[in-house]
Amino acid sequence: MKSVILWILALLLTLGSAVYQKKTGPTWPLEGSVVFDKNAISYHFLTSHSTGSDQKIELTVPDTSVSGTLYFRRTPSFESWQSQSLTRRDSLLYACLPKQNAAGKLEYRVELQKSEQSILLPPKKSVITRFKDDVPVSILLPHVIFIFMALLLSTRTGLEALKRNPLHLDSYTFVTVVLMAVGGLVFGALVQKAAFGHYWAGIPVGTDLTDNKTLIAFLAWIIALVKIRKNKNAKRWVLVAAVITFIIFIIPHSMMGSEIDYTKPEMQNTLPD
Repeated sequence: MKSVILWILALLLTLGSAVYQKKTGPTWPLEGSVVFDKNAISYHFLTSHSTGSDQKIELTVPDTSVSGTLYFRRTPSFESWQSQSLTRRDSLLYACLPKQNAAGKLEYRVELQKSEQSILLPPKKSVITRFKDDVPVSILLPHVIFIFMALLLSTRTGLEALKRNPLHLDSYTFVTVVLMAVGGLVFGALVQKAAFGHYWAGIPVGTDLTDNKTLIAFLAWIIALVKIRKNKNAKRWVLVAAVITFIIFIIPHSMMGSEIDYTKPEMQNTLPD
């Protein structure tokens, strides 16, 4: 009975951390609403898009006397803002951001106008969207499944280590290492390659936090496995590995990820493929 309770608790903690990580990450859409000329206008701006097509930006604005302009530029860059008038179709205002190469980013905002009034959306900051190549389901799905199972078992193993007389700690630790390796280092690398053209963007070649935190968690569990196999009572190492894994995987997904630096002279005149 206690084991079932611990599995349920581990599942709830894993699901909660996964939802938090996703909603606080840079790929989560930027949503909100403003009041313009006494009318509420909601916006839902995407922050990730496929390299296969332009990214459509649209707003529902029933007042046909309202027009708008989309401003955008590549980022990071020294480029000036480009502009594109929004097209109206019934109550919909829309325009398209030009597609970019994988890891290319665009910064954008929308300005709505009516007579002498205007308002910027979002009000306080621009939106950044990153383009990526489509990842085959055959790669993405195993990555998601294995990494979720690794996080679940990591949490469950940590909870087991809290017990005075833990059971199967050696086996739990070993399986956690295997799942972390398969989900993060193998399929994670394949996802990175499919989306952005290279297998690894963490240290020492880059700053991608997703790759780096996967590596840190994996090394923490390797140490825990070595310690627990040398000493069956070394459960504190397992607990430390579980805590490290839980903390670092709360860090928002895709932070400091792959990007094209358009401030470099050789990248300033590049065009999408």
